[in-house]
Amino acid sequence: MRLPGQRIETVRRRAKYLLLDTQAGSALLHLGMSGSLRVLPADAPVRAHDHVDIVLDDGHALRFHDSRRFGCLLWQAAGACHPLLAGLGPEPLSEAFDGDYLFQRSRGRKVPVKSFLMDQAVVVGVGNIYAAEALFLAGIAPLRPAGQVSRARYAALAEAAQSILAHAIERGGTTLRDFIHPDGAPGYFAQELSVYGRAGRPCPRCGRPLKSARIGQRATVWCPRCQH
Repeated sequence: MRLPGQRIETVRRRAKYLLLDTQAGSALLHLGMSGSLRVLPADAPVRAHDHVDIVLDDGHALRFHDSRRFGCLLWQAAGACHPLLAGLGPEPLSEAFDGDYLFQRSRGRKVPVKSFLMDQAVVVGVGNIYAAEALFLAGIAPLRPAGQVSRARYAALAEAAQSILAHAIERGGTTLRDFIHPDGAPGYFAQELSVYGRAGRPCPRCGRPLKSARIGQRATVWCPRCQH
């Protein structure tokens, strides 16, 4: 890696990857399921599962900790696009993501609309929890084939996804098990989930029991009355 000796000019995110940009290229970090990146004194004792130190010239280090070893540290040369980033769809809170975009990408697709919404080649960052919540807010059944959703309903879905994500960010994310903030505080959006993890409980709109199924190997919950 050509990172040593370089000045980190910007830090940015693309999908689930963190990029530390230098003139020579970018360090590409993925934290996996439960990894973390902490700023510590460079001489701080190394714990189990501390894998990489990016040592800064002020005596601190960015320390990459990953107990499950699902994360990674890669290199992207200046002016290049790493293969892991090349096929990604737009960010959900960007201007490139809207109902018209979803409608065009969905034509002819027979996969469930929930799987379509979670496809990183379609849009990044809409995971299982937020896809379920957005589909509920938009009133769309998760098993409906993506190609059978109208343009108007995709407009509602795009707006719902953006609203859900923006509110989740405001509430600090969704802590179910591993996720915490750098200061150790949890995210509080889990307390406001409408359908995710609530199979068999009353729908918050109509009171009917929520149904559940596995779509693409992921647990999915929805209201059979409010979502169609």
